Amino acid sequence: MIQDLLSSFQSETLMAMFRAGILVILGLFLASLTSRLTRRLLQQRVSIQMQQLLRRIVFYGLLALFIASAMRELGFSLAVIMGAAGVLTVALGFASQTTASNLISGLFLIGERSFEIGDIIRVGDTTGEVLSIDALSVKLRTFDNLFVRIPNETLIKSEVTTLTRFPIRRLDLHLGVAYKEDINQVREVLMAVADANTLCLDEPVPLFIFTGFGDSALEIQFSVWAKRENFLALRNGITSEIKDAFDQAGIEIPFPHRSLYAGEATKPFPIRIVDHAPPEQDS
Repeated sequence: MIQDLLSSFQSETLMAMFRAGILVILGLFLASLTSRLTRRLLQQRVSIQMQQLLRRIVFYGLLALFIASAMRELGFSLAVIMGAAGVLTVALGFASQTTASNLISGLFLIGERSFEIGDIIRVGDTTGEVLSIDALSVKLRTFDNLFVRIPNETLIKSEVTTLTRFPIRRLDLHLGVAYKEDINQVREVLMAVADANTLCLDEPVPLFIFTGFGDSALEIQFSVWAKRENFLALRNGITSEIKDAFDQAGIEIPFPHRSLYAGEATKPFPIRIVDHAPPEQDS
């Protein structure tokens, strides 16, 4: 009789484990299917990071329900599980304040929408493309193909520049010409270079600003506008075009130099003339 009870208990346990396994597998399948359907339904309505957030909520929410049902099949009490989960959550909250801060900061980043997946941002000395905006951090890919993880709390506390926020950008070129040059001629040459470059936009018009008298040059800022996708190509090409145009117009780009002055109260520098002619040979 004891053997019958043991065998009956073992068979019931095996059946419960089988049902629990089926529930977990079914939960994984339905959660994955529902998350994909959620992405398709929201693809044209919300941003990419909001799609990812909702997909994760749907996926893990459904999976948690099926796991809870599977544990119930194994004989676990849901009330005890929920109580233990609450105690564990409180304990983890006190033990990982940094994680909680990053989690809250991530919610602010998603709600503020200062940048989205695919944007190019600059945080401190790091510039890269946003790959994902997760609950704890933001992942970037730099232009030299490095993977950078930045905690959300750091982004909230730092100055973040979104380089791809607007469709056009301005390129500021800081130039210097010799003091003997005519400023009006320099302006005409620069405007002609901008007008000939197909990447420069006609509106807004290029900007010519005389910024001051430098140590060795007349300092000028020349600013041109370009579409966001043409910014790097314009920056790489227009500098050489300006150099060629200055050379053709005879406009000098000076380099820093220093003059030595002895003053009236000091003696002049001694000067000696050296004859480099070869010595005469005796015949």
